[in-house]
Amino acid sequence: MTLRPALLAAAAAIAAFALPAHAADTIKIGNIGVTSGFLKGPGEPALAAFDIAVEEINAAGGINGKPIELIRFDTGSDPKQAAVGARKLIQDDEVLAILGPFSSGETRVALTVADRAGVLMIPTAASAPGLVDKSAYGWRLTEDESKQFSRLLAAIKDAGLPAETAAVIYVSDEVVSNTAGTKLYPPLMEAAGIEVMDPIPVQYKSFDMSAQAAQILEADPDLVAIAGLPDSASKVIKELRRQGFEGRIIGSQIFSDPVVVELFGPEGEGTMMVAGFWKGRTEASAAFDARFLEELDKRGIHKKGAHHSDAQAYDGVYLLKQIMEAAGVTGDPEKLEEERAAIAAAMEGVRFSGVVGDDICFAGHDAELPGYVIEIKGGAWTKFAEAPADSCE
Repeated sequence: MTLRPALLAAAAAIAAFALPAHAADTIKIGNIGVTSGFLKGPGEPALAAFDIAVEEINAAGGINGKPIELIRFDTGSDPKQAAVGARKLIQDDEVLAILGPFSSGETRVALTVADRAGVLMIPTAASAPGLVDKSAYGWRLTEDESKQFSRLLAAIKDAGLPAETAAVIYVSDEVVSNTAGTKLYPPLMEAAGIEVMDPIPVQYKSFDMSAQAAQILEADPDLVAIAGLPDSASKVIKELRRQGFEGRIIGSQIFSDPVVVELFGPEGEGTMMVAGFWKGRTEASAAFDARFLEELDKRGIHKKGAHHSDAQAYDGVYLLKQIMEAAGVTGDPEKLEEERAAIAAAMEGVRFSGVVGDDICFAGHDAELPGYVIEIKGGAWTKFAEAPADSCE
């Protein structure tokens, strides 16, 4: 029996449709983020930074000619959910690599999943010391808290500001804040020649911090170091000032977000912290900051400028693009394990330039980044001092 041309064409089309796909049409990248819970404030804006980078890359031709497909999972600020998200993205969605989770607590549990599966994971704002030291697949485009806080203390000493005595107050139920307040701040300040009181805990949901503030005022230290996210730090600062504390308030990267200028209000004047991003560093840095604020405005999110975690989120997508192109990634499902391994291998010895820094290298699995000491002065986010990135040699 002879088939008519039209029937032949139809049969060919059906056969082609029935054949298994040998290559994906997209490059699948997982993104573990947060839009609710106590991390919502600093975490949600970072999602816009991821989206901006993906949009830019796709508009320019994607990765090796294929667009990025960003598959997102929301943890709700729950570390256990970060592990669930990692498993889903790796096993069900078959992503090639993962951007996120946001925090150190989430990353600590999710990394175990990524390491077992052999999938590259680049956390967003996880800055707890030593977090990826024992991980084979976790790499951070984030500067370690201990290094940044040390840079702040050095700047205070170099400027001759009063810094003989200090108190530490920390939010006990925030993982990174607890770690910073109990294990990071005290030894670093003591090493800098500063006498430190025993750290004082407060809880995230606590609205009455008067007793803790009164304890600090009785000691009357030169410095009060706060380990807490912006909302928590704001409560502590306002209570300290209400009770009459006149010394200098300081913090590390944990609350160094431009939004604190408004959040802390007049009570925040003179507060010093250290950040990993300065929008005036390059034209590209300034352009990102402007584009980021424009996107946040569309989403109904108010901020005064990009936090370093936002800039690191943006740069993280471009870092993945660079190593995926170097690894020749195709997104072919049949090459999933092979390409995951190639991506991880491409991180070794990589050098990367972005809005956060130029020619960034990695010491171990940690990026070496510059640091910017920020002071709230005249109600504005101002640069007090800066430190260049350390060498990876």
